Amino acid sequence: MLGLIETLVNIDSGSYIKEGIDKVGNVLSGEYAKIGFETEVHEQQKLGNNLLIRHPEAVNPEILLIAHMDTVFGEGTVAGRPFSREGDYAYGPGVIDMKASHATTLYALKALMESGSEAFKNVELVLNTDEEIGSIASRELIEQVAKTKKYALILEPAQNGHLVSERKGGGKYFLKVHGKSAHAGIEPENGINVNVGLISGGTSVNTIAPFAEAAIDVRIETWEDGDTVDSAIKEICSYSEIPGTRLELTGNITRPVWNLTAEAEALIAIITEEGQKNGLELLHEKSGGGSDANLTSFAGIPSIDGLGPVGADAHQESEYLYIPSLAERTLLLANVIERLSSK
Repeated sequence: MLGLIETLVNIDSGSYIKEGIDKVGNVLSGEYAKIGFETEVHEQQKLGNNLLIRHPEAVNPEILLIAHMDTVFGEGTVAGRPFSREGDYAYGPGVIDMKASHATTLYALKALMESGSEAFKNVELVLNTDEEIGSIASRELIEQVAKTKKYALILEPAQNGHLVSERKGGGKYFLKVHGKSAHAGIEPENGINVNVGLISGGTSVNTIAPFAEAAIDVRIETWEDGDTVDSAIKEICSYSEIPGTRLELTGNITRPVWNLTAEAEALIAIITEEGQKNGLELLHEKSGGGSDANLTSFAGIPSIDGLGPVGADAHQESEYLYIPSLAERTLLLANVIERLSSK
């Protein structure tokens, strides 16, 4: 498992690095082929190709497993800090969010097959490539596959060892400001644009930017919040108060709010019971971050997240995987799939 994780971590696969993500996808589809699973490739021109994986003997599988292949890290990150291990901890870009989850998922299915269980035929996997940027391009595939499922298990890492049962919704907006270029020292009065906040743009450090762009992240607790924020942002950006500038706003609320349902609580009860059989005391909590569970829950499928291994500091240089959690989380996932398949 660690060998596979090391291979995956040592591939730069930020959301916009198509070549790297597709390389990760090729490694994983190859591993699944070794155990008889088939991969259907959903090609994309700019982003990495999404993968739909199932066993050829699967007939109307009821369980959807989702794990994303992209990370938040840019090209060249691996060269600076590749996979490393120190005692019970492993480090590297994306090691816990969520390349280690690919190993536990694969090996859970291997465990089922080696035990003689037929439950591996009751799963279908979506390995998507843009979760870190909102799953905008993979959402249609996820929702299409989810329609025929009874359960959705999302393999995001466990937060403090906990399951995730609810998440905030969210969205992303991109504001482009078209202005007028000018020398910042000699004729600043002839330049028109914004120059505060987290933005990108400009042509040189001593030139007023003829163009700038701001990325705006939004988190919401309810759909009503989403409507309010969406309307407010669009109203604010519907006109410019600075003569000579033009505003261009794109984006919207991309992730629906995920609230705990009675059906999901029943699923949590099953998962916690299976954990207790192997000495795991599993709690569940709400997360402020979004995931693909927002999409499957919105589609009406009982969904639980945080079924990956344990680690912390995702999206940071200090990101780590707690290695002893690999085996226990693999066993938990295998047993949950077996339990849900016998219902």
